[in-house]
Amino acid sequence: MKTSRTALFGAAIAALLLPALVVPSAASATPRHHSSTVSVLASGLEGTSGSTIGPDGALYVPEGVTGEITRVDLRTGRTSTFASGLPERVGDLGGLMDVAFVGRTAYALVTLVDEYSFGGTGISGIYRITGRTTSELVADIGQWSVDHPPETAFFVPSGLQFAFQPIRGGFLVTDGHHNRVLSVTRTGAISELRTFDNIVPTGLAVSGRTVYMAEAGPTPHAPADGRVVSFPLTSPSSAVRVVASGYSLLVDVELNRCGKLFALSQGDSAGDVPEGAPGLPDSGELLTVNRNGTFSVVAGALDWPTSVELVKNNAYVVTLNGDVLKITNVSGKGDCRGHGHH
Repeated sequence: MKTSRTALFGAAIAALLLPALVVPSAASATPRHHSSTVSVLASGLEGTSGSTIGPDGALYVPEGVTGEITRVDLRTGRTSTFASGLPERVGDLGGLMDVAFVGRTAYALVTLVDEYSFGGTGISGIYRITGRTTSELVADIGQWSVDHPPETAFFVPSGLQFAFQPIRGGFLVTDGHHNRVLSVTRTGAISELRTFDNIVPTGLAVSGRTVYMAEAGPTPHAPADGRVVSFPLTSPSSAVRVVASGYSLLVDVELNRCGKLFALSQGDSAGDVPEGAPGLPDSGELLTVNRNGTFSVVAGALDWPTSVELVKNNAYVVTLNGDVLKITNVSGKGDCRGHGHH
């Protein structure tokens, strides 16, 4: 059955930005095998989605509402403004979505601020941070997306760019509404690297020449549709391999220092939750990816998580409502023993 453009956009928005209830598949969920603790490291941020670890070892978090990037000290939880003046959120969604470093230079990903989405006057794309209050546009992804529409149905011509990841010479960018991964050079050249059916691609991680990608899955976000997949960076025509599946609304994927793969589930909007509406709070989960294609729960009861970073044996989870959570002992004792991935 053909999915309507409105329903598809609702699916992408719900999958990417709205909280929901996790209802894991019994066949795919493995009980946690070690003890982790969850605490609030920082709070009070506005419209938070992506994150990255900077060259100084601190956590950097974009705030879509204010157009700022906030630095969070991982030892003390102290926050400070690293950059401001980026395009602010126009509607209820979007704005500053992700942040990444190339060397000591920061880059920001901005979406849904252009005339094609909520009637904004900004430009959706990648910006280079040039100072505390200044930035310069690197790539106008919104206009490129309008000029190169996807094959799948869509509602917003400029797409919804969700996350980006530095690679040699540029970046990979997921578009959860246009269902594709773009390649963007640091000089602003844009091309389509991968195109998908309606699977709602979200977070990215890169190890060598292998790309790992989280899929939130379309409405009604059945657990089987939530997957972590991999594909070669340099072979666009090669097959996509399913690494693990069984949790809906997967919004991020990360590798720890030992090559162990983790995923972040925001929830499952099936059941009584209307399409495009928030589900129940305090229901997200941090997961480890097992070699047999299943997930194990590391920590649950996370309130609307959107992205995760791993430092040593700790995870730092950013939530939609502006908290940064610290989760300890995410790999158990001897966290590098026997790990290496897939």
